[in-house]
Amino acid sequence: MIVSEETGDGALIERLRNNDLDALGTLFDRYYPQVYRTAVAITHEPAVAEDLAQDCFLKLHHYANRIDTNLPLAPWLYRVTVNLAYTWISRRKKRRVSLEALVDQLMTPSGHAPDQLAEHAEIQEQVRRAVQALHFNQRVVVVLHYLSGQSLDEIADILDCPVGTVKSRLYYARENLRRQLGDASRVTEVAHGYAGLVG
Repeated sequence: MIVSEETGDGALIERLRNNDLDALGTLFDRYYPQVYRTAVAITHEPAVAEDLAQDCFLKLHHYANRIDTNLPLAPWLYRVTVNLAYTWISRRKKRRVSLEALVDQLMTPSGHAPDQLAEHAEIQEQVRRAVQALHFNQRVVVVLHYLSGQSLDEIADILDCPVGTVKSRLYYARENLRRQLGDASRVTEVAHGYAGLVG
């Protein structure tokens, strides 16, 4: 059966319940970039992120009958991605997680003069280290809020926790980042896109 790109997620999930793999392909094309970007931001392993993204869509196929088609699909996909990433990280506790994609998103080099590029790269590395040092729960909230653009309510839904918990994790993440980046003399001056996070 031919699936239109404009077909709604709910209708595609209904078709998926009947094992319509074209519907799965359309959902994959629609959401893979977001799922992959979130996975790579958390794991900092592109190959692993690809595997996790594929696993996410396999779960979508497997659990299609349990998905509420009246609700947006994206939060469900983010939740599965976060859980898969958490499982991967917990199995590799010795690995440090870096978030280059997040730093690139937060720190766009808008209008930096050539003589500032080295300093900008140094600041980026400081921010990258600070974010990767965050506890997993804080790091995930930072990724979902600042990289994926999710609201606090949406993050609460994705993580299945109260909004107050999300606010608390975001608050402590900011405090930890501010503490770690406090010695960087010109962080707020150079990192325009990051000022809102550390300010």
